[in-house]
Amino acid sequence: MAMEQILELLQDEAKLTNKQLATMLGETEENVAKAIAQYEREGVIKGYHALINWERTETQKAAALIELRVTPQKDTGFDEIAGRIMNFPEVESVYLMSGGYDLAVTVAGRTMQDIAMFVAKRLATIDGVLSTATHFMLTKYKDGGVIFREDYEEIDERGSNLCD
Repeated sequence: MAMEQILELLQDEAKLTNKQLATMLGETEENVAKAIAQYEREGVIKGYHALINWERTETQKAAALIELRVTPQKDTGFDEIAGRIMNFPEVESVYLMSGGYDLAVTVAGRTMQDIAMFVAKRLATIDGVLSTATHFMLTKYKDGGVIFREDYEEIDERGSNLCD
């Protein structure tokens, strides 16, 4: 069984059962279960989660992408600062980037003000952080390969409306 096939299927739909995966891959349920267990043990599969469209709920949520320029540490490069940042509960992801800034950090909070205070009081004050640029996410159109706005579902990849 090709590793990429089972991982791609799970990435697209984590709720697939071992039986469904086995049927789709032409494998036995036992082989699929063993493969998934091995991927989990090896850290290839890091977890399963649901994509939530918070705009459809009563819950107030805000999100931002924060660009950071940092001074790499002598022995650890960017790892030490990235490790400190990723331990904040507000932080959803941290990426080392190429280009005009060093780290990209996605953050979630109840309000934009909460995120702004997090950046000012906790993130910008870390030794080695030279500058931050905060970009608030206003509307989510697509995330994790899933379209969040139904009014855009009918547009194909060339940009033409399929309903016309």
